[in-house]
Amino acid sequence: MTVVRPMRGHELDLGLPERFNLAEYFLDEPAATHGGDRVALEVGDETRTYAELVDGSRRMAALLRALGVRREERVLICLPDGFAYADAFFGVLRAGATFAMVSPILKRASYADYLDYVNCRVAICHTDALDELLPAFEDSDTCENLIVFGGASEAPGIVPAEAALAAQDPRDGATAPTRPDDLAGWLFTSGSTGRPKGCVHVQRDYAYSTETYAKQVVGYGPDDVCVGVPKLFFGYATGTNLMFPLRFGGRAGLFSERATPDALFDAIARHRPTVLTSVPTMINAMLRHERIDDADLSSIRVVLSAGEALPQALAERWMERTGTEILDGIGSAEMFHIYVSNHPGDVKPGSLGRVVTGYEARIVDEDGAPVPDGEPGRLAVRGGSTALCYWGNKAASNETFQGAWCVSADVFKRDAAGYYYYEGRSDDLLKVSGIFVSPLEIENALLSHDAVDEVCVVAREDDGGLVKPHAFVVLKDGVAGDDELSSALVAHVKTTLAPHKYPRWFEWVDALPKNDRGKVDRKAVRACIAPEEGA
Repeated sequence: MTVVRPMRGHELDLGLPERFNLAEYFLDEPAATHGGDRVALEVGDETRTYAELVDGSRRMAALLRALGVRREERVLICLPDGFAYADAFFGVLRAGATFAMVSPILKRASYADYLDYVNCRVAICHTDALDELLPAFEDSDTCENLIVFGGASEAPGIVPAEAALAAQDPRDGATAPTRPDDLAGWLFTSGSTGRPKGCVHVQRDYAYSTETYAKQVVGYGPDDVCVGVPKLFFGYATGTNLMFPLRFGGRAGLFSERATPDALFDAIARHRPTVLTSVPTMINAMLRHERIDDADLSSIRVVLSAGEALPQALAERWMERTGTEILDGIGSAEMFHIYVSNHPGDVKPGSLGRVVTGYEARIVDEDGAPVPDGEPGRLAVRGGSTALCYWGNKAASNETFQGAWCVSADVFKRDAAGYYYYEGRSDDLLKVSGIFVSPLEIENALLSHDAVDEVCVVAREDDGGLVKPHAFVVLKDGVAGDDELSSALVAHVKTTLAPHKYPRWFEWVDALPKNDRGKVDRKAVRACIAPEEGA
Protein backbone atom coordinates (compact mmCIF):
# COMPACT_ATOMS: atom_id res chain seq x y z
CA MET A 1 0.00 0.00 0.00
CA THR A 2 1.30 3.46 -0.90
CA VAL A 3 1.67 5.88 2.01
CA VAL A 4 2.60 9.47 1.16
CA ARG A 5 5.10 10.89 3.63
CA PRO A 6 6.44 14.45 4.03
CA MET A 7 8.66 16.09 1.44
CA ARG A 8 12.18 14.71 1.13
CA GLY A 9 14.06 17.63 -0.39
CA HIS A 10 11.98 18.63 -3.41
CA GLU A 11 10.13 15.29 -3.65
CA LEU A 12 7.34 13.59 -1.75
CA ASP A 13 8.30 10.25 -0.25
CA LEU A 14 5.61 7.81 -1.41
CA GLY A 15 6.80 5.11 0.98
CA LEU A 16 6.65 2.50 -1.78
CA PRO A 17 7.30 -1.09 -0.76
CA GLU A 18 10.33 -2.95 -2.08
CA ARG A 19 8.00 -5.02 -4.29
CA PHE A 20 5.78 -2.71 -6.32
CA ASN A 21 3.77 -3.32 -9.49
CA LEU A 22 1.46 -0.77 -11.12
CA ALA A 23 -1.18 -3.37 -12.03
CA GLU A 24 -1.71 -3.99 -8.33
CA TYR A 25 -1.57 -0.28 -7.56
CA PHE A 26 -4.20 0.72 -10.17
CA LEU A 27 -6.42 -2.41 -10.08
CA ASP A 28 -5.93 -4.87 -7.24
CA GLU A 29 -5.68 -2.39 -4.37
CA PRO A 30 -8.73 -0.33 -5.49
CA ALA A 31 -10.70 -3.57 -6.01
CA ALA A 32 -9.86 -4.63 -2.46
CA THR A 33 -10.72 -1.20 -1.07
CA HIS A 34 -13.90 -0.42 -3.01
CA GLY A 35 -15.11 -3.88 -4.04
CA GLY A 36 -14.36 -6.01 -7.07
CA ASP A 37 -17.95 -5.75 -8.29
CA ARG A 38 -17.67 -1.98 -8.61
CA VAL A 39 -17.93 -0.66 -12.19
CA ALA A 40 -14.56 0.56 -13.46
CA LEU A 41 -15.10 1.16 -17.19
CA GLU A 42 -18.07 1.92 -19.43
CA VAL A 43 -18.07 1.62 -23.21
CA GLY A 44 -21.45 2.45 -24.69
CA ASP A 45 -23.96 0.41 -22.69
CA GLU A 46 -21.41 -2.22 -21.62
CA THR A 47 -19.47 -2.16 -18.35
CA ARG A 48 -16.48 -3.88 -16.78
CA THR A 49 -15.93 -4.21 -13.05
CA TYR A 50 -12.64 -3.98 -11.20
CA ALA A 51 -12.66 -7.76 -10.77
CA GLU A 52 -13.16 -8.24 -14.51
CA LEU A 53 -10.26 -5.92 -15.27
CA VAL A 54 -8.06 -7.84 -12.83
CA ASP A 55 -9.04 -11.10 -14.59
CA GLY A 56 -8.48 -9.62 -18.07
CA SER A 57 -5.05 -8.29 -17.13
CA ARG A 58 -4.06 -11.65 -15.63
CA ARG A 59 -5.06 -13.47 -18.82
CA MET A 60 -3.09 -10.98 -20.92
CA ALA A 61 -0.05 -11.37 -18.67
CA ALA A 62 -0.30 -15.15 -19.06
CA LEU A 63 -0.58 -14.84 -22.85
CA LEU A 64 2.41 -12.54 -23.07
CA ARG A 65 4.50 -14.96 -21.04
CA ALA A 66 3.37 -17.83 -23.25
CA LEU A 67 4.61 -15.83 -26.25
CA GLY A 68 8.02 -15.41 -24.63
CA VAL A 69 7.80 -11.83 -23.33
CA ARG A 70 10.20 -11.36 -20.43
CA ARG A 71 10.31 -8.74 -17.68
CA GLU A 72 11.10 -5.21 -18.84
CA GLU A 73 10.81 -6.20 -22.52
CA ARG A 74 8.77 -3.73 -24.54
CA VAL A 75 5.29 -4.45 -25.91
CA LEU A 76 3.82 -2.07 -28.49
CA ILE A 77 0.12 -1.22 -27.92
CA CYS A 78 -1.80 0.31 -30.84
CA LEU A 79 -5.45 -0.06 -29.83
CA PRO A 80 -8.56 2.14 -29.89
CA ASP A 81 -10.04 3.15 -26.52
CA GLY A 82 -12.06 0.33 -24.98
CA PHE A 83 -11.94 -2.72 -22.72
CA ALA A 84 -9.20 -4.32 -24.80
CA TYR A 85 -6.97 -1.34 -24.11
CA ALA A 86 -7.27 -1.86 -20.36
CA ASP A 87 -6.57 -5.60 -20.68
CA ALA A 88 -3.48 -4.91 -22.78
CA PHE A 89 -2.15 -2.00 -20.74
CA PHE A 90 -2.50 -3.59 -17.31
CA GLY A 91 -1.59 -7.03 -18.65
CA VAL A 92 1.76 -5.72 -19.86
CA LEU A 93 2.39 -4.16 -16.45
CA ARG A 94 1.30 -7.27 -14.56
CA ALA A 95 3.71 -9.34 -16.64
CA GLY A 96 6.50 -6.99 -15.60
CA ALA A 97 7.00 -5.90 -19.19
CA THR A 98 7.20 -2.33 -20.53
CA PHE A 99 4.39 -0.70 -22.50
CA ALA A 100 4.85 1.62 -25.47
CA MET A 101 1.64 3.18 -26.83
CA VAL A 102 0.95 4.64 -30.28
CA SER A 103 -2.08 5.78 -32.24
CA PRO A 104 -4.20 3.02 -33.82
CA ILE A 105 -4.71 5.03 -37.01
CA LEU A 106 -1.15 5.44 -38.24
CA LYS A 107 0.15 4.60 -41.71
CA ARG A 108 2.41 1.63 -42.44
CA ALA A 109 5.60 3.70 -42.68
CA SER A 110 4.99 5.08 -39.17
CA TYR A 111 4.22 1.61 -37.81
CA ALA A 112 7.43 0.34 -39.38
CA ASP A 113 9.39 3.12 -37.67
CA TYR A 114 7.83 2.35 -34.29
CA LEU A 115 8.36 -1.41 -34.56
CA ASP A 116 12.01 -0.79 -35.40
CA TYR A 117 12.49 1.80 -32.65
CA VAL A 118 10.63 -0.07 -29.91
CA ASN A 119 12.28 -3.35 -30.95
CA CYS A 120 9.49 -5.43 -29.42
CA ARG A 121 8.86 -9.18 -29.51
CA VAL A 122 5.04 -8.69 -29.38
CA ALA A 123 2.64 -5.95 -30.50
CA ILE A 124 -1.08 -5.66 -29.72
CA CYS A 125 -3.60 -4.13 -32.11
CA HIS A 126 -7.20 -4.17 -33.39
CA THR A 127 -8.16 -5.73 -36.69
CA ASP A 128 -9.07 -2.28 -38.05
CA ALA A 129 -5.34 -1.39 -38.03
CA LEU A 130 -4.19 -4.48 -39.92
CA ASP A 131 -4.22 -2.95 -43.41
CA GLU A 132 -1.46 -0.58 -42.32
CA LEU A 133 0.21 -2.50 -39.50
CA LEU A 134 0.41 -6.00 -41.01
CA PRO A 135 2.89 -5.09 -43.81
CA ALA A 136 5.12 -3.39 -41.23
CA PHE A 137 4.87 -6.42 -38.93
CA GLU A 138 5.72 -8.83 -41.77
CA ASP A 139 8.80 -6.77 -42.63
CA SER A 140 9.96 -6.49 -39.01
CA ASP A 141 13.14 -8.31 -38.02
CA THR A 142 12.23 -8.46 -34.33
CA CYS A 143 8.45 -8.52 -33.83
CA GLU A 144 7.42 -12.19 -33.71
CA ASN A 145 3.73 -12.04 -32.76
CA LEU A 146 0.82 -9.68 -33.34
CA ILE A 147 -2.07 -10.08 -30.88
CA VAL A 148 -5.17 -8.93 -32.76
CA PHE A 149 -8.50 -7.99 -31.17
CA GLY A 150 -11.72 -7.89 -33.17
CA GLY A 151 -11.08 -10.92 -35.35
CA ALA A 152 -8.18 -11.82 -37.66
CA SER A 153 -7.52 -14.35 -40.36
CA GLU A 154 -4.87 -16.96 -39.71
CA ALA A 155 -1.41 -15.90 -40.76
CA PRO A 156 2.11 -16.54 -39.46
CA GLY A 157 2.61 -14.76 -36.15
CA ILE A 158 -1.00 -13.56 -35.83
CA VAL A 159 -2.65 -14.38 -32.48
CA PRO A 160 -6.46 -13.88 -32.35
CA ALA A 161 -6.82 -12.11 -29.01
CA GLU A 162 -10.26 -13.18 -27.82
CA ALA A 163 -9.69 -16.92 -28.31
CA ALA A 164 -6.14 -16.80 -26.96
CA LEU A 165 -7.16 -14.90 -23.81
CA ALA A 166 -10.11 -17.20 -23.15
CA ALA A 167 -7.74 -20.16 -23.27
CA GLN A 168 -5.42 -18.72 -20.61
CA ASP A 169 -5.58 -19.69 -16.95
CA PRO A 170 -5.56 -16.41 -15.00
CA ARG A 171 -3.47 -18.14 -12.34
CA ASP A 172 -0.65 -18.16 -14.89
CA GLY A 173 -0.88 -14.36 -14.94
CA ALA A 174 0.53 -13.83 -11.47
CA THR A 175 1.89 -10.34 -10.87
CA ALA A 176 5.60 -10.00 -11.58
CA PRO A 177 7.61 -9.05 -8.47
CA THR A 178 8.78 -5.75 -9.91
CA ARG A 179 10.43 -3.00 -7.89
CA PRO A 180 9.71 0.76 -7.85
CA ASP A 181 12.70 1.51 -10.10
CA ASP A 182 12.05 -1.26 -12.64
CA LEU A 183 11.04 -0.17 -16.14
CA ALA A 184 7.29 0.25 -16.69
CA GLY A 185 6.49 2.22 -19.84
CA TRP A 186 7.58 4.53 -22.61
CA LEU A 187 5.75 7.75 -23.38
CA PHE A 188 6.37 9.31 -26.76
CA THR A 189 6.99 13.00 -27.30
CA SER A 190 4.67 14.77 -29.74
CA GLY A 191 7.31 14.81 -32.46
CA SER A 192 6.81 18.52 -33.09
CA THR A 193 10.55 18.92 -33.68
CA GLY A 194 11.15 15.65 -35.51
CA ARG A 195 10.74 11.93 -34.92
CA PRO A 196 8.94 11.20 -31.61
CA LYS A 197 11.31 10.16 -28.83
CA GLY A 198 10.52 7.44 -26.30
CA CYS A 199 10.69 8.75 -22.72
CA VAL A 200 11.64 5.81 -20.51
CA HIS A 201 9.78 5.69 -17.19
CA VAL A 202 9.97 3.37 -14.19
CA GLN A 203 7.14 2.06 -12.01
CA ARG A 204 7.35 4.79 -9.37
CA ASP A 205 7.00 7.62 -11.90
CA TYR A 206 3.36 6.83 -12.63
CA ALA A 207 2.47 6.47 -8.96
CA TYR A 208 4.16 9.80 -8.21
CA SER A 209 1.98 11.85 -10.57
CA THR A 210 -1.06 9.97 -9.27
CA GLU A 211 -0.31 10.85 -5.66
CA THR A 212 0.52 14.49 -6.47
CA TYR A 213 -1.45 15.97 -9.38
CA ALA A 214 -4.32 13.47 -9.46
CA LYS A 215 -4.90 13.29 -5.72
CA GLN A 216 -3.91 16.73 -4.50
CA VAL A 217 -4.95 18.97 -7.40
CA VAL A 218 -7.88 17.30 -9.17
CA GLY A 219 -8.93 15.32 -6.12
CA TYR A 220 -10.11 12.12 -7.84
CA GLY A 221 -12.39 9.99 -5.67
CA PRO A 222 -14.76 7.00 -5.82
CA ASP A 223 -17.68 9.21 -6.91
CA ASP A 224 -15.87 10.51 -9.99
CA VAL A 225 -16.81 9.54 -13.53
CA CYS A 226 -14.31 10.55 -16.22
CA VAL A 227 -14.68 11.22 -19.93
CA GLY A 228 -11.85 12.41 -22.15
CA VAL A 229 -11.23 14.01 -25.53
CA PRO A 230 -7.66 12.74 -26.12
CA LYS A 231 -7.23 9.02 -26.69
CA LEU A 232 -5.57 6.65 -24.24
CA PHE A 233 -2.33 6.24 -26.22
CA PHE A 234 -1.55 9.86 -25.26
CA GLY A 235 -0.03 9.92 -21.74
CA TYR A 236 -2.23 12.88 -20.73
CA ALA A 237 -5.34 10.70 -21.24
CA THR A 238 -3.74 7.47 -19.98
CA GLY A 239 -3.49 9.31 -16.68
CA THR A 240 -6.73 11.28 -16.48
CA ASN A 241 -9.05 8.73 -18.10
CA LEU A 242 -7.60 5.38 -17.02
CA MET A 243 -4.97 5.38 -14.29
CA PHE A 244 -6.25 8.18 -12.05
CA PRO A 245 -9.95 7.30 -11.79
CA LEU A 246 -9.18 3.61 -11.26
CA ARG A 247 -6.64 4.24 -8.52
CA PHE A 248 -9.23 6.08 -6.46
CA GLY A 249 -12.19 3.81 -7.08
CA GLY A 250 -13.89 5.89 -9.79
CA ARG A 251 -14.83 4.90 -13.30
CA ALA A 252 -14.20 6.08 -16.84
CA GLY A 253 -16.43 6.26 -19.90
CA LEU A 254 -14.56 5.41 -23.11
CA PHE A 255 -15.46 5.74 -26.78
CA SER A 256 -13.35 4.55 -29.67
CA GLU A 257 -14.57 6.92 -32.38
CA ARG A 258 -12.82 10.17 -33.20
CA ALA A 259 -13.49 12.92 -30.66
CA THR A 260 -15.91 15.39 -32.25
CA PRO A 261 -18.29 17.78 -30.49
CA ASP A 262 -21.18 15.43 -31.29
CA ALA A 263 -19.33 12.39 -29.94
CA LEU A 264 -18.40 14.31 -26.81
CA PHE A 265 -21.91 15.64 -26.16
CA ASP A 266 -23.18 12.06 -26.59
CA ALA A 267 -20.58 10.73 -24.15
CA ILE A 268 -21.44 13.40 -21.58
CA ALA A 269 -25.15 12.59 -21.86
CA ARG A 270 -24.49 8.83 -21.53
CA HIS A 271 -21.87 8.77 -18.76
CA ARG A 272 -22.63 12.00 -16.82
CA PRO A 273 -18.95 12.69 -16.07
CA THR A 274 -17.71 14.71 -13.14
CA VAL A 275 -14.22 15.16 -14.67
CA LEU A 276 -13.87 16.11 -18.34
CA THR A 277 -10.40 15.84 -19.87
CA SER A 278 -10.17 18.18 -22.84
CA VAL A 279 -7.95 20.34 -25.01
CA PRO A 280 -8.47 23.99 -26.05
CA THR A 281 -9.44 23.06 -29.61
CA MET A 282 -12.34 20.91 -28.38
CA ILE A 283 -13.42 23.42 -25.74
CA ASN A 284 -13.72 25.96 -28.53
CA ALA A 285 -15.52 23.50 -30.83
CA MET A 286 -18.04 22.66 -28.11
CA LEU A 287 -18.81 26.32 -27.48
CA ARG A 288 -19.36 26.84 -31.23
CA HIS A 289 -21.58 23.81 -31.64
CA GLU A 290 -25.35 24.13 -31.89
CA ARG A 291 -25.83 21.56 -29.09
CA ILE A 292 -24.11 23.76 -26.51
CA ASP A 293 -27.33 25.68 -25.81
CA ASP A 294 -29.27 22.57 -24.80
CA ALA A 295 -26.48 20.38 -23.40
CA ASP A 296 -26.77 19.38 -19.76
CA LEU A 297 -23.26 19.84 -18.39
CA SER A 298 -24.33 20.02 -14.74
CA SER A 299 -22.57 16.78 -13.76
CA ILE A 300 -19.12 18.20 -14.58
CA ARG A 301 -17.31 19.49 -11.50
CA VAL A 302 -14.04 20.29 -13.26
CA VAL A 303 -12.55 20.45 -16.76
CA LEU A 304 -8.88 19.63 -17.34
CA SER A 305 -6.97 21.23 -20.20
CA ALA A 306 -3.45 20.61 -21.45
CA GLY A 307 -1.57 19.83 -24.65
CA GLU A 308 -1.65 23.38 -26.03
CA ALA A 309 -2.11 26.89 -24.67
CA LEU A 310 -5.62 27.75 -23.43
CA PRO A 311 -6.41 31.33 -24.55
CA GLN A 312 -7.73 33.51 -21.77
CA ALA A 313 -10.74 34.61 -23.84
CA LEU A 314 -11.70 30.98 -24.45
CA ALA A 315 -11.40 30.07 -20.76
CA GLU A 316 -13.61 33.01 -19.83
CA ARG A 317 -16.23 32.07 -22.45
CA TRP A 318 -16.40 28.53 -21.06
CA MET A 319 -16.77 29.78 -17.49
CA GLU A 320 -19.52 32.16 -18.58
CA ARG A 321 -21.47 29.38 -20.30
CA THR A 322 -20.98 26.58 -17.76
CA GLY A 323 -19.84 28.05 -14.45
CA THR A 324 -17.25 25.25 -14.33
CA GLU A 325 -13.56 25.92 -13.80
CA ILE A 326 -10.94 24.81 -16.32
CA LEU A 327 -7.73 23.65 -14.68
CA ASP A 328 -5.25 24.49 -17.41
CA GLY A 329 -1.81 23.02 -16.82
CA ILE A 330 1.45 21.93 -18.37
CA GLY A 331 2.82 18.41 -18.42
CA SER A 332 5.10 16.45 -20.69
CA ALA A 333 6.04 12.94 -21.72
CA GLU A 334 9.37 13.58 -20.00
CA MET A 335 7.59 14.03 -16.62
CA PHE A 336 4.65 11.69 -17.40
CA HIS A 337 1.97 14.18 -16.40
CA ILE A 338 1.07 17.66 -15.21
CA TYR A 339 3.45 19.45 -12.83
CA VAL A 340 2.24 23.07 -13.12
CA SER A 341 -1.50 23.63 -12.92
CA ASN A 342 -4.33 25.89 -11.97
CA HIS A 343 -5.98 24.59 -8.81
CA PRO A 344 -9.68 24.38 -7.84
CA GLY A 345 -10.70 27.75 -6.42
CA ASP A 346 -7.43 29.24 -7.63
CA VAL A 347 -7.78 29.63 -11.39
CA LYS A 348 -6.02 32.49 -13.12
CA PRO A 349 -7.24 32.57 -16.76
CA GLY A 350 -4.38 32.93 -19.22
CA SER A 351 -1.91 31.29 -16.85
CA LEU A 352 -0.87 27.68 -16.32
CA GLY A 353 -1.26 28.13 -12.59
CA ARG A 354 1.24 27.23 -9.90
CA VAL A 355 3.68 24.39 -9.31
CA VAL A 356 2.05 21.16 -8.16
CA THR A 357 3.09 20.09 -4.67
CA GLY A 358 5.92 17.59 -4.97
CA TYR A 359 7.59 19.42 -7.85
CA GLU A 360 9.98 22.32 -8.12
CA ALA A 361 10.25 24.62 -11.14
CA ARG A 362 12.30 27.57 -12.25
CA ILE A 363 12.78 29.68 -15.40
CA VAL A 364 16.35 29.60 -16.69
CA ASP A 365 18.38 31.21 -19.46
CA GLU A 366 20.44 29.40 -22.10
CA ASP A 367 23.23 28.85 -19.56
CA GLY A 368 20.87 27.36 -16.99
CA ALA A 369 20.91 30.38 -14.68
CA PRO A 370 17.57 31.46 -13.14
CA VAL A 371 16.01 34.59 -14.67
CA PRO A 372 13.97 37.22 -12.81
CA ASP A 373 10.18 37.01 -12.64
CA GLY A 374 8.58 38.42 -15.76
CA GLU A 375 11.50 37.43 -17.99
CA PRO A 376 11.09 34.60 -20.55
CA GLY A 377 13.23 31.51 -20.43
CA ARG A 378 13.20 27.74 -20.54
CA LEU A 379 11.29 25.87 -17.85
CA ALA A 380 13.34 23.54 -15.67
CA VAL A 381 11.37 21.18 -13.43
CA ARG A 382 12.20 18.35 -11.07
CA GLY A 383 10.13 15.87 -9.13
CA GLY A 384 9.58 12.19 -8.62
CA SER A 385 8.25 11.34 -12.10
CA THR A 386 11.17 12.34 -14.32
CA ALA A 387 12.03 9.90 -17.12
CA LEU A 388 15.40 8.21 -17.20
CA CYS A 389 16.24 9.22 -20.77
CA TYR A 390 15.14 9.33 -24.38
CA TRP A 391 15.64 5.82 -25.69
CA GLY A 392 18.46 5.61 -28.21
CA ASN A 393 19.25 9.33 -28.15
CA LYS A 394 22.04 10.18 -25.75
CA ALA A 395 22.64 13.70 -27.08
CA ALA A 396 19.01 14.77 -26.65
CA SER A 397 18.90 13.05 -23.25
CA ASN A 398 21.90 15.02 -22.04
CA GLU A 399 20.29 18.25 -23.22
CA THR A 400 16.96 17.63 -21.48
CA PHE A 401 17.75 15.52 -18.41
CA GLN A 402 20.30 17.48 -16.40
CA GLY A 403 20.79 15.71 -13.10
CA ALA A 404 17.47 15.82 -11.23
CA TRP A 405 16.22 18.57 -13.55
CA CYS A 406 14.25 18.18 -16.76
CA VAL A 407 14.76 21.24 -18.97
CA SER A 408 12.04 22.01 -21.50
CA ALA A 409 12.58 23.35 -24.99
CA ASP A 410 9.52 25.55 -24.43
CA VAL A 411 9.59 29.15 -23.27
CA PHE A 412 7.72 30.32 -20.17
CA LYS A 413 7.45 33.27 -17.82
CA ARG A 414 6.59 33.37 -14.13
CA ASP A 415 4.98 36.33 -12.39
CA ALA A 416 5.79 37.59 -8.90
CA ALA A 417 2.87 35.63 -7.44
CA GLY A 418 4.25 32.32 -8.73
CA TYR A 419 1.91 31.78 -11.70
CA TYR A 420 3.46 30.42 -14.90
CA TYR A 421 2.68 31.49 -18.48
CA TYR A 422 3.44 29.62 -21.67
CA GLU A 423 5.17 31.69 -24.36
CA GLY A 424 5.61 28.97 -26.99
CA ARG A 425 8.41 26.74 -28.18
CA SER A 426 11.74 28.48 -28.50
CA ASP A 427 11.70 27.90 -32.26
CA ASP A 428 8.17 29.35 -32.52
CA LEU A 429 9.11 32.75 -31.06
CA LEU A 430 9.25 35.66 -33.48
CA LYS A 431 11.98 38.29 -33.32
CA VAL A 432 10.13 41.38 -34.58
CA SER A 433 11.91 44.74 -34.65
CA GLY A 434 14.75 43.14 -32.68
CA ILE A 435 12.43 42.01 -29.85
CA PHE A 436 11.21 38.46 -29.17
CA VAL A 437 7.45 38.14 -29.47
CA SER A 438 5.34 35.19 -28.38
CA PRO A 439 2.87 34.10 -31.09
CA LEU A 440 0.46 33.14 -28.29
CA GLU A 441 0.30 36.76 -27.14
CA ILE A 442 -0.82 37.86 -30.62
CA GLU A 443 -3.23 34.93 -30.90
CA ASN A 444 -4.88 35.78 -27.59
CA ALA A 445 -5.33 39.38 -28.71
CA LEU A 446 -6.95 38.26 -31.98
CA LEU A 447 -9.20 35.74 -30.23
CA SER A 448 -10.71 38.51 -28.15
CA HIS A 449 -12.23 39.94 -31.35
CA ASP A 450 -15.81 38.86 -32.05
CA ALA A 451 -15.00 37.76 -35.63
CA VAL A 452 -12.22 35.30 -34.77
CA ASP A 453 -12.84 31.67 -33.90
CA GLU A 454 -9.36 30.14 -34.15
CA VAL A 455 -5.98 31.53 -35.08
CA CYS A 456 -2.36 30.49 -35.46
CA VAL A 457 0.43 33.06 -35.80
CA VAL A 458 3.75 32.06 -37.33
CA ALA A 459 6.90 33.85 -38.47
CA ARG A 460 7.36 35.02 -42.06
CA GLU A 461 10.01 37.09 -43.75
CA ASP A 462 9.00 40.20 -45.68
CA ASP A 463 10.65 41.35 -48.93
CA GLY A 464 13.55 42.79 -46.95
CA GLY A 465 14.22 39.52 -45.09
CA LEU A 466 12.79 40.83 -41.80
CA VAL A 467 10.59 38.58 -39.68
CA LYS A 468 6.98 39.64 -39.15
CA PRO A 469 3.82 37.89 -37.82
CA HIS A 470 1.58 36.06 -40.29
CA ALA A 471 -1.90 35.10 -38.98
CA PHE A 472 -3.92 32.13 -40.22
CA VAL A 473 -7.46 32.85 -39.10
CA VAL A 474 -10.61 30.72 -38.85
CA LEU A 475 -13.55 33.12 -38.77
CA LYS A 476 -16.84 32.62 -36.99
CA ASP A 477 -19.81 31.49 -39.04
CA GLY A 478 -21.21 34.18 -41.29
CA VAL A 479 -18.08 36.38 -41.15
CA ALA A 480 -16.24 37.10 -44.41
CA GLY A 481 -12.52 37.75 -44.53
CA ASP A 482 -11.47 40.83 -46.50
CA ASP A 483 -9.18 43.85 -46.35
CA GLU A 484 -11.64 45.73 -44.16
CA LEU A 485 -11.58 42.96 -41.55
CA SER A 486 -7.78 42.80 -41.73
CA SER A 487 -7.61 46.52 -40.91
CA ALA A 488 -10.07 46.05 -38.06
CA LEU A 489 -8.04 43.20 -36.59
CA VAL A 490 -4.81 45.20 -36.82
CA ALA A 491 -6.47 48.07 -34.99
CA HIS A 492 -7.82 45.65 -32.39
CA VAL A 493 -4.40 44.12 -31.72
CA LYS A 494 -2.82 47.56 -31.38
CA THR A 495 -5.25 48.45 -28.59
CA THR A 496 -3.76 45.76 -26.33
CA LEU A 497 -0.24 45.05 -27.62
CA ALA A 498 2.83 47.05 -28.58
CA PRO A 499 2.56 48.43 -32.15
CA HIS A 500 5.26 46.20 -33.65
CA LYS A 501 3.37 42.99 -32.70
CA TYR A 502 0.43 43.26 -35.11
CA PRO A 503 0.20 40.70 -37.97
CA ARG A 504 1.37 41.98 -41.36
CA TRP A 505 -0.56 39.28 -43.23
CA PHE A 506 -3.93 37.61 -42.67
CA GLU A 507 -4.90 34.35 -44.32
CA TRP A 508 -8.50 33.15 -44.00
CA VAL A 509 -8.76 29.36 -43.65
CA ASP A 510 -11.58 26.92 -42.98
CA ALA A 511 -9.62 24.98 -40.34
CA LEU A 512 -6.18 24.73 -38.78
CA PRO A 513 -4.19 21.49 -39.20
CA LYS A 514 -4.03 19.37 -36.02
CA ASN A 515 -1.78 16.52 -34.96
CA ASP A 516 -2.97 13.21 -33.50
CA ARG A 517 -3.25 14.81 -30.05
CA GLY A 518 -5.66 17.51 -31.26
CA LYS A 519 -2.98 20.19 -31.04
CA VAL A 520 -2.46 22.82 -33.74
CA ASP A 521 0.41 21.66 -35.95
CA ARG A 522 2.49 24.83 -36.29
CA LYS A 523 4.97 23.16 -38.59
CA ALA A 524 2.15 22.33 -41.02
CA VAL A 525 0.80 25.89 -40.71
CA ARG A 526 4.20 27.39 -41.56
CA ALA A 527 4.40 25.15 -44.60
CA CYS A 528 1.20 26.77 -45.92
CA ILE A 529 2.88 30.15 -46.43
CA ALA A 530 3.27 30.84 -50.13
CA PRO A 531 6.92 31.96 -50.59
CA GLU A 532 6.19 34.03 -53.66
CA GLU A 533 3.84 36.42 -51.88
CA GLY A 534 5.22 39.81 -50.96
CA ALA A 535 4.77 41.93 -47.88
